[in-house]
Amino acid sequence: MEFLIISGISGAGKTVAMHSLEDIGFYCVDNLPSALITTFYDLCSNSNDEKMQRVALVTNIRSREDYLLYNDSLTKLKNDKKYFKVLFLDAAENVLLTRYKSTRRKHPLTGRGAATTAAAVKLEASLLEPIKESADFVIDTTNLSAAQLKERVTTLFLGDSRLGFTVTCMSFGFKYGLPMEADLVFDVRCLPNPFYIEELKYKTGLDKEVRDYVLKWEQTNKLYEKIEEYIDYALPLYVKEGKSQLIIAFGCTGGKHRSVTLAGKMYDHLLEIGQPSSLHHRDIRKA
Repeated sequence: MEFLIISGISGAGKTVAMHSLEDIGFYCVDNLPSALITTFYDLCSNSNDEKMQRVALVTNIRSREDYLLYNDSLTKLKNDKKYFKVLFLDAAENVLLTRYKSTRRKHPLTGRGAATTAAAVKLEASLLEPIKESADFVIDTTNLSAAQLKERVTTLFLGDSRLGFTVTCMSFGFKYGLPMEADLVFDVRCLPNPFYIEELKYKTGLDKEVRDYVLKWEQTNKLYEKIEEYIDYALPLYVKEGKSQLIIAFGCTGGKHRSVTLAGKMYDHLLEIGQPSSLHHRDIRKA
């Protein structure tokens, strides 16, 4: 059985993530109390219903008591050698405040230890930090639309996450901010930029003409070779440390040409060596 626990900051996209998982065949339960996680796990594992073979549940931690119950449940699952993974959704404070303002929704902790939305966001972030630190998968939705988050979740979990260590190759544009969930960030703004070639300006690294331009330069290939050599050396070390996911991000100015090309090249390499991987272009559609 594939058992995924979804947690994270209020307003970071847990509902979108849950609906995305439903679309790819997960049986999803929203707002399950932390104290019932182990009971629900046992019910699912003992069920003969095929739809219970891929299960995702959303838990909301609203107090220290909730956190302690959550931690106790996960500790029991680990001690009983039960298979599960944790997905954590996060976002920057200013973005969360903008989302709450636009939807006119009340933060769950407002009035429960926090007088304002800003204070509630800070309180929740501090409360959930230990969960974020121990999560198997972290998605920062600061720069993601709902559609992009759905694409990210679908790409990540369309396969079977029980297969173990997975790598995500990501492209992004520095002008839109760093991907905070990335484990490794490679700045490729030092490479020749197709943006200044008129016939390539409005194309992307998904187009052969752009890829050919980026990869024709000696400095591009030398830089990529060094990055690939490092990744090949480091991957077994991450696995040995028990990491479930590695996010390798390539950044250029706008996230459309150089970063897309090199992220795609790394993705192809990882598939060639048999490493389960996914590819995500964060900013390729932005104006």
